Amino acid sequence: MEFAEKLKNIRISKGWSQEELAEKSGISRRTIQNYESGNMLPKKRSSYTVLADTFGIDENVLLDPNIDFVLRANEQYGDNAMRQAMDLVADVRALWAGGEMEEEDMDEIMRSLQEAYLEAKQKAFGRKSK
Repeated sequence: MEFAEKLKNIRISKGWSQEELAEKSGISRRTIQNYESGNMLPKKRSSYTVLADTFGIDENVLLDPNIDFVLRANEQYGDNAMRQAMDLVADVRALWAGGEMEEEDMDEIMRSLQEAYLEAKQKAFGRKSK
C-alpha cells in the first residue's frame, strides 16, 4: 500500500477530517490533501515521524521501503530529482504488477536501479553521493 493510501486509511480509522489531522500534526490541510492524493510525499523524514506520533503509531507503518531513495534524491539533487525517483519507483512497481517474480528478486532489482539512478545523477551534477 502506498503512503497516500496508508495516511488516508489511518486518518479515517481515527475518525478525523483532514482539517483535524492538520490541527493535531501542525501540517497544513493543503499538504495533507496533497499527501493523500499522491501528488506529494513528505520531503523530510521528520514529517513521517510527526504524522506517526500524531496517530500514535510506529513510523515504519507509514514508510515505504523505497522512501529513503526518494528522500536521498531530493536531498542531494532537489525537487525534480525527487519526482524522477518517485516516477522510477512507480514505473518499476507497474512492471511487477503481475507478481511473476520473487519478492527478494524484485527488491534486488529495485536497489540496483536506485543505485544506477543516483550514480547517473552524481555524474551529471559532478557531486559525490552521501
